[in-house]
Amino acid sequence: MKSIYKIIVIATIGLFVSCDEELDINRNPNTPNEINAGLALTSAEASLAMVVGDELTNLGGFYAQYHTQSPSASQYESIDQYNLNTGYANRFWTELYTGCLNDLKYVKEESDAAGDTASALISELLRAYTYQLLVDLFDDIPYTEALQQESGNITPALTSGEEVYADLLERIDAAVAAYNTNPTEAEVASQDVIYGGNMDRWIEFANTLKLKMYLRMAYTSMADPGAVNALMAEGNFLTEDAAFASFADTDDKRNPFYEVQFDQTGLGDVNHIASNTLLLFYEGNADPRLSAVYRASSAGTYLGIEQGTGNDFNDTAQAYARPNVGPFTPVFFISVTESYFLQAEALARYSGGTGAKEMYDMAVETSFDTYKEYFGLNNDADPSALTGAGGAYEYTDAGSVEANIRQIMVQKWASLPYINNIESYIETTRTKFPEVVTAGTQDYTEGNRIPSAISVLGGTAVPSILFYPDDEVNRNPNITQRANITENVWWDQKPE
Repeated sequence: MKSIYKIIVIATIGLFVSCDEELDINRNPNTPNEINAGLALTSAEASLAMVVGDELTNLGGFYAQYHTQSPSASQYESIDQYNLNTGYANRFWTELYTGCLNDLKYVKEESDAAGDTASALISELLRAYTYQLLVDLFDDIPYTEALQQESGNITPALTSGEEVYADLLERIDAAVAAYNTNPTEAEVASQDVIYGGNMDRWIEFANTLKLKMYLRMAYTSMADPGAVNALMAEGNFLTEDAAFASFADTDDKRNPFYEVQFDQTGLGDVNHIASNTLLLFYEGNADPRLSAVYRASSAGTYLGIEQGTGNDFNDTAQAYARPNVGPFTPVFFISVTESYFLQAEALARYSGGTGAKEMYDMAVETSFDTYKEYFGLNNDADPSALTGAGGAYEYTDAGSVEANIRQIMVQKWASLPYINNIESYIETTRTKFPEVVTAGTQDYTEGNRIPSAISVLGGTAVPSILFYPDDEVNRNPNITQRANITENVWWDQKPE
């Protein structure tokens, strides 16, 4: 699989930076006379977009059961089998640590030295997002001792996922407070390709990220209804998607999932076809997003297969519906849709449900809007036909908190395909919705998952964590490889 990490950074800078200074990606980005904070921020945002937009879109799509391996190829059969090897995460772990996080460390140091509280806040928020994602995938990670190569520590100890979360929340609050006390103009603004240095948007991002992290803790002893309700009372959440959209329709400058999976210079659109788990949910509920999430088959039909049954057929991928990601599709870090679903859950879980329906309805509406803007959904598609009285997705008080959470989470799962696949998978792991049931007992219209037909785990077990990358395990004696991928991340405490 070709690498486009370096190329996408250079392309992004060429599109959005007007200056005489060139970025040599092979130089040390932490050397001040070779790169400035703005270029390092662009590089960090591009690194994060590459990981979220390619490998985690691919992995999350299999695990959330948006797509499955096609009959005509076997590139990702090990993912569909839940049989990942210990080398799977080598590349994106390295990219996040030595690329994204290393660059963000430099941005923070330079911004602090310059008294630039705005740029420091941006770097701190992206740092928190990245570390939170690593915890959600691996649990305990190098954190307190991470990125200390200059001091000679190349074998950092692990910090527990619980401790990382607690520290990230404190650091977010500290960075926001420092900015509010002494607000500056972000020196990196012209090179911030997410929000262009708009600090109102970044404050909204901070609150939304905090809400997400607090809700991750919902089934743990760290659950904090007071903190959640305080955020909800403030009400300052995302009004604009946090997304990377700096793509051009030329080789190696397109959306990374499209570039690697679908472009003819990549893998040629042979691996991914629609899983019946999602496709039949849409079909059973007459949900028009079906034709936006998936491209039709060569016969103009929308046909999927049961998860993991590609070996039972002899057709090519083109005989089935396939993911609808294009060269310009943004990579979404946190979408407004996700924000509304988080608010709906917070209200259902901690405020007696008052206002949850309104947030839920807004979440579905913005999902439709996103699919209209970026995925070709018909502009006449009306979400209220589904969420209104008597509609298939009407939100009603189901009589218990968990039953109400189920309504929110099933619809969240149905609203994030190819907007944020990995987030959807993580949320199914946390809440257990949609439930995983024995094959043959599922009701796709209600929202159920099944174990992959080629699962190596047995029963209804599905992956809940990733192996540490063996490159890291082999060089760092402080990391011991876990036994299997059914172990739990620290916040994964809801009874199965």
